[in-house]
Amino acid sequence: MKHKMLKSAVLLDLKTLGDDIDLSTLRELFDCWQDYELCDPTQIIARCQHADVIITNKVVLSRETLIKLPKLKLIAVTATGTNNIDIDGAKELGIGVINVEGYGARSVAQHTFSLLLQLTNRTTPYQKFMREGGWQQSEFFSHLDFPMLELAGKNFGILGFGASGQLSAKLAQAFGMKLLIAERPGAVDIRDERVSFEQMLAHSDVVSLHCPLTSDTDQVINQQTLKLMKPSALLINTARGGLINDADLVSALSNNIIAGAALDVLTTEPPTQGNCLLDYQGDNLVVTPHIAWATVDARRRLVTMLGQNISHFFEQ
Repeated sequence: MKHKMLKSAVLLDLKTLGDDIDLSTLRELFDCWQDYELCDPTQIIARCQHADVIITNKVVLSRETLIKLPKLKLIAVTATGTNNIDIDGAKELGIGVINVEGYGARSVAQHTFSLLLQLTNRTTPYQKFMREGGWQQSEFFSHLDFPMLELAGKNFGILGFGASGQLSAKLAQAFGMKLLIAERPGAVDIRDERVSFEQMLAHSDVVSLHCPLTSDTDQVINQQTLKLMKPSALLINTARGGLINDADLVSALSNNIIAGAALDVLTTEPPTQGNCLLDYQGDNLVVTPHIAWATVDARRRLVTMLGQNISHFFEQ
């Protein structure tokens, strides 16, 4: 849209988009624009009192807050998930809620395999070995204390076959892996070319999570389901931290129930001191700080798509 909409917009958590992303095309949609690096819950009402549009990634917007913002017409979430928004409350108050889907699928799929390769190629223990001077002290040219695995011929299990799951599947096939696409947990009917969730766990060499966090998937990876997996299996989670019971995963890793795990998401973010996954010292766990979605390309795409979605909302 070329012309301004004569709407007032407030971006509540600019910092979540990064300092290296140009927001000018988004700002130009509005007659009045205000952004804040971060926003405390106590600041929301004062900052958004005159806003037609609130743009946010993670700020929690409850019905109690929304009812105090009578001018508000739209909440634009700079993410796919909208768990931080009271959707029912917004609907009751006549406030639209939009998100951005698919912008980070390539980024997430790429990070999924970055994590997987860290586990299969044992880059974490080998890097530690290097930093401690192990190679310099070695008697021969190579070091084989941390056996590596090839992906070709292995089974790649997927829970959640949306955009990132489908792209991860293509990467798996490029490595010569065989796909096992799981049906939703608890499903009675199994669709063609899918297997039950339990079958996927039992037969996969790699289990990769790409599903949303719902009542059906909350802690779907737990003591019981981890025991269904192969002792040699690897678990990858680039979806939502709440899909996994943290303590059960630590126990499984410690007791060789599964061989390894790599996580980009935790149940509570940012995590608090004493998080059992971050305190775990084994080299069969890799954790990154919720960055799978965040290549520069993906964040630029997010801003572009968000602007298009906002324009479409007001053109209806």
